[in-house]
Parts: sequence; structure tokens; C-alpha cells
Amino acid sequence: MAKKLVRFMNTAFRDGFQSVYGARVFTDDFMPAVEAAAAAGCNYFEAGGGARFQALYFYSNECAFDMMDRFRAAAGPDADLQTLARGINVVALDSQPKDMIKLHAQMFKKHGISTIRNFDALNDVNNLIYSGQCIAEAGLNHQVVISMMALPPGCTGAHDADFYVDMLKQIMDADIPYHSICFKDASGTSFPSTVYETIKRAKEIIPADIPVQFHTHDTAGIGVIGYKAALDAGVDIIDLSMAPCSGGTCQPDIMTMWHALRGTEYELDCDIDKIREAEEVFKECMKDYFLPPEAKAVEPIIPWSPMPGGALTANSQMMRDNNIMDRFPEIIEAMDEVVRLGGFGTSVTPVSQFYFQQAFNNVMMGKWKKIAEGYGKMVLGYFGKTPVPPDAEIIKIASEQLGLEPTTRSPLDINEEDPNKGIPSAKKKLEENGLPTTDENIFIAGACGDKGINYLLGKATIGVRKNVAEAPKAEAKAAPDGYTVTVGGSTYAVKIDGNTAVVNGKAYNVNVAEGLAAAPVAAAAPAAPGVKEAVKAQMPGAVVRISAAKGAQVKAGDTLLVQEAMKMEVEVKAPVDGTVADILVATGDQVTADQVLIQIETAGAPAVAAAPAAAAAPAPAPAAPAGAGEEVKAQMPGAVIKVLVGNGSAVKAGDTLLVQEAMKMEVEVKAPVDGTVTSVAVSAGDQVASGQSLVTIA
Repeated sequence: MAKKLVRFMNTAFRDGFQSVYGARVFTDDFMPAVEAAAAAGCNYFEAGGGARFQALYFYSNECAFDMMDRFRAAAGPDADLQTLARGINVVALDSQPKDMIKLHAQMFKKHGISTIRNFDALNDVNNLIYSGQCIAEAGLNHQVVISMMALPPGCTGAHDADFYVDMLKQIMDADIPYHSICFKDASGTSFPSTVYETIKRAKEIIPADIPVQFHTHDTAGIGVIGYKAALDAGVDIIDLSMAPCSGGTCQPDIMTMWHALRGTEYELDCDIDKIREAEEVFKECMKDYFLPPEAKAVEPIIPWSPMPGGALTANSQMMRDNNIMDRFPEIIEAMDEVVRLGGFGTSVTPVSQFYFQQAFNNVMMGKWKKIAEGYGKMVLGYFGKTPVPPDAEIIKIASEQLGLEPTTRSPLDINEEDPNKGIPSAKKKLEENGLPTTDENIFIAGACGDKGINYLLGKATIGVRKNVAEAPKAEAKAAPDGYTVTVGGSTYAVKIDGNTAVVNGKAYNVNVAEGLAAAPVAAAAPAAPGVKEAVKAQMPGAVVRISAAKGAQVKAGDTLLVQEAMKMEVEVKAPVDGTVADILVATGDQVTADQVLIQIETAGAPAVAAAPAAAAAPAPAPAAPAGAGEEVKAQMPGAVIKVLVGNGSAVKAGDTLLVQEAMKMEVEVKAPVDGTVTSVAVSAGDQVASGQSLVTIA
């Protein structure tokens, strides 16, 4: 009896790249592998879309449309090239108005694509109607998607065979033109039994001439058995990848699946020896790229915290960029609760990113203390209807923090009314920057925002992570415990710890900068008009826009700058009224959590005494005479975030002198006695040591 030939799509160059390298790959590096795969007989490729659209502008300083043109040339004129679209989001993280959705289909058709796989992460069929119509009208094949995942253990109410078949019926009843249907499990968590039942029942109601495709990942270790269940149920096409972008967070490897089907009634439609040769070419192409260890691992916790393979490494790469990868396990663990309470949207971009961002915020800033905008808008209904209602308390928290009421309005209608979205807004940005208003540029500006504009202006940065050869290690030299410094015949014992210098047993706050910023002898300090409030980064990330200028008057709540962290734009707002005294960062800077970004000077505080002259070394401290003053010292190490008194201020016992931050707690330092402030030894932003003198009261 003849075996059933199984057709497959080669996902190595889109989902493979996204699942292993966070989509950060240079086009020149992988084109030989596309040519080799085509020569091996592959004629159905995933060639772009999803994160592989924005990532080229964000990290590779390349144009995605140029990449698609080159892919078509390498794969040949007859290959079926497919891209991934996110319903009304198309290839952006945010949802789009109608003009951008239509332009997306037209541009991808123009640049060599033949099929678009189109999904909505909430499984809201209304979000697939217009996008599907645009794809078909552009002359492309529309593969409509039902998004799958397993709910965390103990959860019920969606994501079973009944749920998926009901959605299929809604698609068939709606005015959605489609050429094929895909059941897409981006997290690789669907039970094989659910896969079998869903596809078996779907094949019974789908017209015989409509192909059915199944997509999964190996993140939870059940990719191969999931594909076997789909084949037994009658699926027509499966998705497979090639090493080094296979297994783990990716799809199973073509050769692995070929081997798994030996001795069965199925056989992959390929020449396996030629596939082996193509994989060797691909490995050679990618040999210099950093291969994250989590990309090749089976992660048993994924069924509890369903992070899709295509998002897992993108997020871990961003955390490496910000030097916080040590917190990654906590964030994956925290996803469980975020999914349970969020309405059971499928964990696939952009919803998977909303889940991750909220888990990130819960870990880094405290549980539900900061609602991620995407997660909050999702539970409030701004992206469509979730499969089940989100938790009522989470809806309340999101509404309060975002200042938005829950809605049942169509996201398309909301987007049509937004003046900051769509072709006119994108054209305006291009014109303001003196850039040509071509259709490609309009789509880049609309889908990629400021980063797209930076690319077009030649200001894009490179974020592709390759292996770096380690320099020979110099013999380690132990750091000294301290230094003996002799100035003008006087000798001082000095120990340096961060911004604190201990000189002959007394602690001083110090700051060292290159260059001579002041005259060697300090003039008398003018009266300080106020105290400075340090505005800090709540999380690590990149500065994307600075709205404030030095000397500008600001009100509490005004946006000072916009920071990007984990694909979220976070507005950093003024905590108080005042004048911008210092801006300590620039656009494009990577900042760390708690880094001081801006100093705001507030009015009304008494003057603070000037610092000692730069050229003079501190003299050994004499014994304090009786009545000289009461030293107020730091009880723990940390940063000074507010100084509320100045030299000459009258204070009562219990008055707050300053506020210090330690271990993410704000600690008020209070006056121990009544008196007058005779010196303030620190300023906002200073790091202080435990026991360091802060204020003296006489």
C-alpha cells in the first residue's frame, strides 16, 4: 500500500529565526541556506512577517521589503512564500486602522509574497474579517488561523475542541475569503488528544478542497507527537524547520519528523539526503551567531506558563541586553497568574507579549503595581473580546491605572478615530523628517513608529548578537583595601566604596568625572533656589524620546521622556512641579533600573552650603566640641531620592529631613532632636553607605 506523502512548510527562516535568535539575523548571512533548501526540493517557505518585519529595522539596520525581494530571488519564481500577520495588527505590535491593513497586503504582494497566514490572538473572528478581505483582494492566498494553546492546569472554559470547532463555524459563516485553514499552537502546549479531536471534527465540516495545516513548537517537548496526532486526524500540511533553528523553542526538525514517521503509513515529501546537505549549509551560515541555551531546551514549566517559542528568546535576548537575565525564571513563573486572570487570550504575539510584560512588571515593580498598557487594554476590551471575561478585580485595577473604561466597541472603529495611527499620520512623520513618502516608507513609519523613522534617517542601531572571541585573560590583580594619600605634607587613609570615600574614618560622598568642570578654588556658593528631585528609571531599557528640556517648567504628571523596555513604551513623568535642572541621558541610551534620568529643581527650600574646593583634600576630622551638633546618619545603604531641608532650616524632632531608597523601599530619615540644620552632606541621587553622615543639626 502506497504511503501518504506529507507536505510541509519550511519555517527555518522566519519562525526559526524568531524562536532562536529573537528574529535578529542579517539577510546576507542566511541567503545561501535559502538557496540550498530550494535546491534540496523545498518549495514552501515561511519567508517573513511576524517579528521578522520589525526586527530588521529595530536590530539589523535592514529593510524587510528588500529581504523579501532577495528571498524570492533565492527561492525561485514558483516557490510558495508565506508570511505571518496578526489580524488587525498586521506586522505591528499595536492594532492598526483600515488603511494600514490594506497597505500591508498590497506591499507584501508587491514584494514577492504569495500567501499570508492571518491570526487573531484573542480568537475574535471580527478581527479577521477585514484583514482577510484585504489579503484576498490583493491577490494573495489567505490562510485563516484558529489559535491554540492548553490552559494552565486547573483552568477551564476555553481552548478545547468544542471552542475551536465553534470558532471554525464562525469563520465559515462570516464574510471571510480563505484558501486554507491553519490550527496554530505557538506555545506547543495543546494536548495531542485535543489536536486530534479538533482536526478530526474540522475535516468533517470543511470543504474537501480546502487544505488544513497544523503548526506547533517543541518547547514543551510534545511537538512530534502533536504532529502525529494531527496526521492521524487527516491534516494535510505540517510546519517543520532545519537545524540549528529546530527543536526546543522551534518546530521539530525535518529530519527528526522524517525519522519519527519511518515504519508508519506516512512519509515526508522530500529527498532526505538533500535536506541533510541543506542543513549543513544552514549550520555553517549561522555558526557565528550566539545560540541562547534556552532556545534548544525543553521547558517543563511551559504548560503552566505558556510562553510561545517565537517570543521566549526575543524576550530573553532583551533581558540580556539589559543585564537582568537572572530574573527570567521568576518572570516565566509569574506568567501563570497573568494568563489565568487575563481572559485566556492565546499566548501568541501580541498577547504573549502582553502576558510577558505584565509578568515582568509584577516581578520588577510589585504584583499589579504597574499595569502594562497592552495587558490593561486587552482586559478592558480595546483589542476585541477575550475568550472568557477577565478577572473583575484586574479589570478594576487596569481601568484605574490606565484611566480607561471597559469597552465593547470594535477595535477597528477605535483605530479609525485615532489621529496618531494610519497613513496620514505616517506621512506627516515622514514629511517632518524630510523623508520620501513612498508606500514602503509610509508602511515602515506606520508599523515601526520612531524606530522606523530612525532607520530611514540612517540612525538605526545594530542589535544582532554574535559570538565574540574571548580576549586572553590578564593575570588577576587583587584590588587594594585602600590607599594612603599624602597632600601638602599631610597623610590620609582613604577607602573608596562606590560614591563613598572614607577618609581617616569619616565618610564623604564623592563624584569623579573626567575633565576640569570647575576652577581649582571654589567661589562662595550662591543661595540655592530649591532642592533637586531625582527622577529614576523604574526598569532597564532604552530612551526613545526626551520631551523635556533643561530649564523647562514642568508640572507633576508631565511626561519627561519615553523609555522602551521589553517592547513597552513607558512614559517617565515628573513627580513634582519644578524646573528641569539636569537631563542625564540622551535618546538611544540604555539605562538601568533606578538610574537617575532627570533632576527637577523645586522652589522654596533654603540654600545649601557649597561643597569644599575641588583642589583641597579634606582635613582629618577634629573631635566635635560640646554642642557642635547632632549627626544624622544613614541606617542602611541606598540612594537619596529627596532632600527636604537646607542649611539653616529649623526642624522639630520627628520632622522628615530626607528620603532614602533602599531595597526598593522608601525610607524617611527623621530629625532626632529639635534644632537648626547646620550642614547637609548629600544631595538627591547620591548613593550613601550605612553609617554615613547625612545631615547635622545644632
